Amino acid sequence: MQLIRTNSENRDFIQLVNQLDAEIRDRNMDNHEFYAHYNKIDKIKHVVLIYENKIAVGCGAIKFYDENTMEVKRMYTRPLARGKGVASMVLKELERWASELHFKNCILETGVKHEEAIGLYKKKGYRLIPNYGQYVSVETSVCFFKEVA
Repeated sequence: MQLIRTNSENRDFIQLVNQLDAEIRDRNMDNHEFYAHYNKIDKIKHVVLIYENKIAVGCGAIKFYDENTMEVKRMYTRPLARGKGVASMVLKELERWASELHFKNCILETGVKHEEAIGLYKKKGYRLIPNYGQYVSVETSVCFFKEVA
C-alpha cells in the first residue's frame, strides 16, 4: 500500500468520491440533497489517497474549519479493499497532516446509518460531540472530535 498527499483535482480522488456519493445516495435517499450540498470537493486542498497495486482504493480529506480545527471529509474505501486497514491509514495520515499544519483538532460528521464509520472513529479515539455547523438540527447526523496536536 502506498499513501500520497494531493488535492481535490486528482482524478483518482474524483473517481473515488463519485463512488462514495453513489453509496451515500443509496443509504441516505431521503437526505442526499442536503448532504451533497456540504460535500462538494472543489475547494479541498488536502487529500490523502491510498493505492494498492497502483490502484486507488481509499481516500479522505481535511479542510479548514476554524483556526484550531480541520474537518475530516470524503472518507471512502472501495468495497473490495475493506477490512484491510485502508480507512485507518488514511485517517492517521490526515491527522498527521492537520498537526503538521499546526491545527490542534479534527472534527467530522457522518450519518447514523454508517455504523462502520462510527465504529472506526470511536476506535481511533474520536469522541461524540454535539452536532456542529450545518448539522446542528440534523437527526441523521453524528459528529465527532479528536485532539491531534
